[in-house]
Parts: sequence; C-alpha cells; structure tokens
Amino acid sequence: MYPTPYTQIMDFICLTGIRCYGYVGYLSEEQVLGQWFEVDLKLYLDLTKASRSDAITDTLDYRHIINFVQDLVKTARFALLEKLAGAIAEAILATDNFLISQIQVIVTKPNAPIPDFGGRISIQITRYRE
Repeated sequence: MYPTPYTQIMDFICLTGIRCYGYVGYLSEEQVLGQWFEVDLKLYLDLTKASRSDAITDTLDYRHIINFVQDLVKTARFALLEKLAGAIAEAILATDNFLISQIQVIVTKPNAPIPDFGGRISIQITRYRE
C-alpha cells in the first residue's frame, strides 16, 4: 500500500553518541580550554522510497550529518548549550540536501565544571522545517 495524501509519515533516523570537542560554555575557561560534548539526533523524514529500493541515494547518508555536526560543534563559540542545540537544528533544517522535516537535538555536556556535581547536563530541543 502506498501513502495517500492523508497518510502521515512518522519515519525517523536516530544518531546517538556523536562525540565532539568544542568551546561552548558560560565560563571563560570553557571557551578557552574546551571540552567534550555528545550530540544525539532524531531526524524525521520519509523513508518509504529507501525502504523499498535499498539504495543509499534514496535516504540520508548518516556520515554527512555526523561530519556536519562535528564541524559545527568544533567551530561554535557560544555561552549556552541551548544556543548550540538551536544552531545544530537550524543548520541541518536549512540544508535542503538532508530532506528532514523535523529534528530533535539533544546536546549533552558529560563533564560540566560544577563543584560536587558528577552528573551530565543535557538540553533537548525539537524544531520543524518551515
């Protein structure tokens, strides 16, 4: 059965654990010394054609997205994780090559420089293509 105009596609690709070294943080030391970040993405797109053809040209090449995110984190200079998560989402949605209709971005700071805190800090945002 093929999708009709009334069928809503809810396919997505998850990319988790994209490790990147970057210079994002509120403290000046974070912007000078840098630290590791982890990015998880949930990319919503129609995978109907790829699920039938088994051709990479009919889907998203994950390598391009991973490299795209790593390059963005390496070059970003923001004070807030919120800004970094938003920049990742906006940049990916602005790139027509990726065919993504919605994106969920989770940016995690595994080693936040907060005294007596050994946990992780994560920001999660969801954005839609306009």
